[in-house]
Amino acid sequence: KITFSSKNVLFWGAFLSSALHVDRPPNVPTLTTSYANGVSSYSLQCLTVGQSLLASVERFPDREAVVFPQNDIRKTFAQFQHDVDQVAAGLLALGLKKGDRLGMWGPNTYEWIVIQFATAKAGIVLVSVNPAYQLKELEYALRKVQCKAIVCPSQFKTQRYYGMLRQLCPEMDTASPGGLRSSRLPDLRTVVVTDSQHPGALLWNDLMQAASSQHYQELQDLQKKLSFDDPINIQFTSGTTGNPKGVALTHHNVVNNAYFVGLRVGYDWRPNVRVCLPVPLYHCFGSVGGGIMMGIHGITLIFPSSAYDGYTNLETLQKERCTFVYGTPTMYIDMLGQPDLAKFDLTSVEGAIMAGSPCPPEIGRKIIKVMGIKELVVSTNSCFRNEYGLIQFHMLSITLYLAKVVDPGTGQIVPLGTKGELMIRGYCVMLEYWQDKAKTEEVITKEHWYKTGDIASMDKFGYCKIEGRIKDMLIRGGENIYPAEIEEFLHTHPKVHEAQVIGVKDERMGEEVCACIRLNHGQVCTAEEIRDYCRGQIAHFKIPRYVTFVESYPLTVSGKVSVNVWH
Repeated sequence: KITFSSKNVLFWGAFLSSALHVDRPPNVPTLTTSYANGVSSYSLQCLTVGQSLLASVERFPDREAVVFPQNDIRKTFAQFQHDVDQVAAGLLALGLKKGDRLGMWGPNTYEWIVIQFATAKAGIVLVSVNPAYQLKELEYALRKVQCKAIVCPSQFKTQRYYGMLRQLCPEMDTASPGGLRSSRLPDLRTVVVTDSQHPGALLWNDLMQAASSQHYQELQDLQKKLSFDDPINIQFTSGTTGNPKGVALTHHNVVNNAYFVGLRVGYDWRPNVRVCLPVPLYHCFGSVGGGIMMGIHGITLIFPSSAYDGYTNLETLQKERCTFVYGTPTMYIDMLGQPDLAKFDLTSVEGAIMAGSPCPPEIGRKIIKVMGIKELVVSTNSCFRNEYGLIQFHMLSITLYLAKVVDPGTGQIVPLGTKGELMIRGYCVMLEYWQDKAKTEEVITKEHWYKTGDIASMDKFGYCKIEGRIKDMLIRGGENIYPAEIEEFLHTHPKVHEAQVIGVKDERMGEEVCACIRLNHGQVCTAEEIRDYCRGQIAHFKIPRYVTFVESYPLTVSGKVSVNVWH
């Protein structure tokens, strides 16, 4: 069971299922070239986000939909739908219209997931704002998509959300709530603060109470005008190659991604699925793999904490009897490294989903063996199945869309087993980069093929092996080197807890390989010991010239290692 991730192919993105068919694994070789056309006996869902949630409410009105244990919040599907309707009508009462953009800025809170579904029901485009954004990044994002409203807490940890907005919009000091006129953010009219009253801003309760019967009727009438092809979410790229780009996603994108991923992990037949969700909602992993999955499959989401904490995560798995857990590789490595791991009862946990960055196979083995999790689904470059003792690595296959592997230079399809760039076409491809035709045309061809930027090869069964990202590839003396391959090997060293491989500029070779290694607790190791371990096991040009030992890695807010910091 696996998924695949690539920028702007909605996180679960091109969900790569088994055997060119969503229903069963492959056993017959069918391909003669690196081109696959996926099929399934399941139809694409032609639902809006609001319709998918309503269907689950009708099936499971009294089942818990979302749980925030630290805030003592527990909402059944019926209760959650009530709050969603109240906020959706409230947004209309504030003057927001279908197609307007609303930014959600902050950590995982109940208000975040309510806003996600309320904006969808009101036809408003949710802008997922990175909670780590500072002034310049925030101003760019809000101006880029012309946000008319923004919702945020006063602050979280060192992030002073209201204070930063006030710096950008000093007019808030004298503005009436909902009547902001700002020179730097000319489209912004409404600021809603979730936890306390501030000048120029509405309080969350004001939004909850804003609607009259007229607005509820307006909301009801609006449902007939919504289309599943409408854009409903804008997610910003990380901006590693310039300013962040706004990825526009439709109801059709997110609903079908959540639907088919849910089918592949068995959410349609498993009873009482309870997912521990520590990953951020501003990212597709949390909002689609979590939020929309809850809406369409009727699963329960448990949010252990607003910001990731490994110990709290394990505690929540035990106390809430979670059956699934989500996380980035770093999050799982952190859980595996908890000194008290053995004391937690994790017998309820049937499966785990990992995404965000490549997972070394050795970490997957530890999750299965040490944590006792029966099934591990990895959405980047590895696959583990703990069935009949079988563990498969690097295997992906295609379902319900087209995929091909091409020569990046010529665009021609390459032979089976040959490395090239993976391209896909289907329901999972974004609508566009928001109001940026030139950037959109750089990654989506006129035939609507999306250039994933992933280096891959395809076999005769339709499985893809993801070798790495084109932009992550190192070139040392003319040799192409993929960091993920070296990282996977280093994880087999008994003293290595985690490894990250980066390129270091070199006057003679162009780039040299540098391994940044975290050792297991209490271990001592030398650079030469690491290089000796590599000799005779991997090609000489892949052996790290530089080895540095670190206590921790710089992380992004979504829990991924921020390699750019080292560069």
